[in-house]
Amino acid sequence: MTRKKVAIIGSGNIGTDLMMKILKQSDRLEMAAMVGIDAASDGLQRAADRGVATTHEGLAGLRALPVYGEVAIVIDATSAYAHKEHHPVLVADGKQVIDLTPAAIGPYVVPVVNLDAHMGEPAVNMVTCGGQATIPVVHAVRRATDRLVYAEIVASISSRSAGPGTRANIDEFTRTTARAIEVVGGAERGKAIIILNPADPPLLMRDSVFTLSQGGSEEAIARSIAETVARVQAYVPGYRLKQDVQFEWISANDPANVPGIGPVSGLKTSVFLEVEGAADYFPAYAGNLDIMTSAAKAVAERWAETGSGRGV
Repeated sequence: MTRKKVAIIGSGNIGTDLMMKILKQSDRLEMAAMVGIDAASDGLQRAADRGVATTHEGLAGLRALPVYGEVAIVIDATSAYAHKEHHPVLVADGKQVIDLTPAAIGPYVVPVVNLDAHMGEPAVNMVTCGGQATIPVVHAVRRATDRLVYAEIVASISSRSAGPGTRANIDEFTRTTARAIEVVGGAERGKAIIILNPADPPLLMRDSVFTLSQGGSEEAIARSIAETVARVQAYVPGYRLKQDVQFEWISANDPANVPGIGPVSGLKTSVFLEVEGAADYFPAYAGNLDIMTSAAKAVAERWAETGSGRGV
């Protein structure tokens, strides 16, 4: 199988973890270049030690590398501000781009939900860690029911796994995730909450999903969720249900008041998830970061496998 060459921009924790995943696990992707702005960064040093081309001169340095013309896919793990500058240049150069920043340029993609609809896109974005963990479940409920009125997710992550970028973009996290719950998950209204847990020793990522739907049976919903969890586990082995799916019927005599919709009766579904990281570079408790890099790798591998898109 011909492998597609990949460049990663951003030699910090996320970019380095993604690089290690590709080097260790992928038979469809070849690490062509690691790009940073700090010559002494651990990510650049690890890349150089493994024979990967490196530059500490950012996008300009990447474009000057001899291997750049062979790069098919570029994954940006920098910042929203930087990605807004990188995006038009990379697209003009004919690269397929995966956005791991809060810039959210390109359609939201959650691999098990809607990747097939965006195979030929010049660029996609990976929503948020909370979105990658919970939107598959939201969509699973939607496809088993007639109407998904509301979905709310609560993502609890270890404070140690939340870097300065995450802390500075909490508002963007909640807005982006809530919007993707609607656009990708299929809920008429979505809400997202993030909690930074300071517990020591650090706890694994936990996600709670609450939905209110109409039509469909408890059995069909539980079966749909179980099928979806198994599909996510194909690229995030540490993704799992913490307990059986819980159900509660909301009576028309005592309906829930959904903002923007009004009183609604139906079936409340509660799903509790845990995400343990693979510890390729991050500690295992940083499942919130691991699921993002795993999802990006899954998208890039699918592009490479099918030969879709604009890349070389």
